[in-house]
Amino acid sequence: MKKINKKPTPLIYPVPAAMVSCGSNPEEYNIITIAWTGTVNSIPPMCYVSIRKDRYSHSIIEKNREFVINYSTKNLVRAADFCGRMSGRDFDKFKEMNLTPKKGEIVSVPIIEESPVNIECKVTEIKELGSHDMFLAEVVNIQVSEDYIDSSNGTVSMRHKELMAYSHGKYVQLGEILEQAGFSIKKNK
Repeated sequence: MKKINKKPTPLIYPVPAAMVSCGSNPEEYNIITIAWTGTVNSIPPMCYVSIRKDRYSHSIIEKNREFVINYSTKNLVRAADFCGRMSGRDFDKFKEMNLTPKKGEIVSVPIIEESPVNIECKVTEIKELGSHDMFLAEVVNIQVSEDYIDSSNGTVSMRHKELMAYSHGKYVQLGEILEQAGFSIKKNK
């Protein structure tokens, strides 16, 4: 297979197309769609979001030190795109996209009720990186829609639930599961 060298860019795809909600009161509630997010630690559970300093949500999260990562689905693709393209300085994104803000269980930030998974986070550190600041956060609560719970064992199941991701300028629906992690070393029965 022949390879071609390319200019360095963050070419790691697909990534989440998460709608991150922020704000401690209805007057400052906002949603920003983030692709730069992920897990950074298991114990304690920690994640991050990276946001440009000039984004409206940056100052809100910096001030309140809380945010919620809300999973996007096929049905939320329009809202995710709008919330990532338009500024909360100019629009009430909850109102514009007919989304329902509901107070988090642990954080003062609203969850997006229509999202099937809401990850409540408290910022522990802000790292200046260059174009973005990384908000490292502890996961303090997760709300999951009942239809995402596997009734046989009570675990969260992401099978066939129309979750979406972002891949090089396009929204894609996550699809077929190829294998369960660990399948390559599992003993045949």
